[in-house]
Amino acid sequence: MGILLTIIVLVIVIVFVALTVKIVPQQRAGVVERLGKFNRLLTPGLNILIPLIDHVRTYHDLRVQQANVPPQTVITKDNVQVQIDTIIFYQVVAPEQATYGISDYVYGVRNISTATMRQIIGKLELDETLSGREKISSEIRIALDEATEKWGVRIERVEVIDIQPPADIQESMDKQMKAERSKRAIVLEAEAAKQDMILRAEGDKQGKILKAEGEKEARIRQAEGMRQAQELEALGQAKAIHAIAEAEKNRIELLRAAGLDENVLAYRSLETLGEISKGAANKIFIPAKAIETLGSIGAIGEIFKAKHSDG
Repeated sequence: MGILLTIIVLVIVIVFVALTVKIVPQQRAGVVERLGKFNRLLTPGLNILIPLIDHVRTYHDLRVQQANVPPQTVITKDNVQVQIDTIIFYQVVAPEQATYGISDYVYGVRNISTATMRQIIGKLELDETLSGREKISSEIRIALDEATEKWGVRIERVEVIDIQPPADIQESMDKQMKAERSKRAIVLEAEAAKQDMILRAEGDKQGKILKAEGEKEARIRQAEGMRQAQELEALGQAKAIHAIAEAEKNRIELLRAAGLDENVLAYRSLETLGEISKGAANKIFIPAKAIETLGSIGAIGEIFKAKHSDG
């Protein structure tokens, strides 16, 4: 009897503890009712309840959840039926409102998403629908936010996964796409041929320009070489004339030192000038004083001969 009583007491204690102590995991929240009325939220960790008075109505997952909306068949503005598959990401931010604001917020989110989608697609033509996924997702999200705000649910994101037009329209679109690709390939091929011709012509042009530039440079260098050669030749002739003139000057100075008069010196100078004129540089300059003595060349010659015989 004592053992039975012990077991009964132990069971009562376990039940009491189970009803009193509640451990809530992270990112979860419990809605507590006291005598049927909302009292508080159970936060993650250890929580104490009053048995038979406090009651946990439900638990909510506070993580971001996803709800797959069943594929919906909607009609576009140009009377084409399309099937749209959508997924919604949401998060419970107010557990008490999610509990008492609506009986099933997931079901409500799906219904609002479907109704909003029909309204949006009904204003768009097929081409706009196929290319307007972001616009459709954005408008559905805005409509859901307005409705779910009082449900304690925040819509994080709405994604239009797939938009399927009818099979015949899909086939026509495929043919149009193939034709467009063929057209684009032909255009690209023609453009490539055009660019090839342009590049070839440009290369030929550049080759001719470079050839003409090379010939021009060669002629310039040849002319420059000829000019420098002529300058060097003229400079050499000038130096040769200068050297001869210097030598004659020294010889005349020596003759003068030997006692010869000016007439003899003039005569010898004319002889020297005659020899100079036989060279390649046959342009000579005769001093005016030497010209004045040309009238007496014969007398100068006799004097020179007399002195030569005396010697």
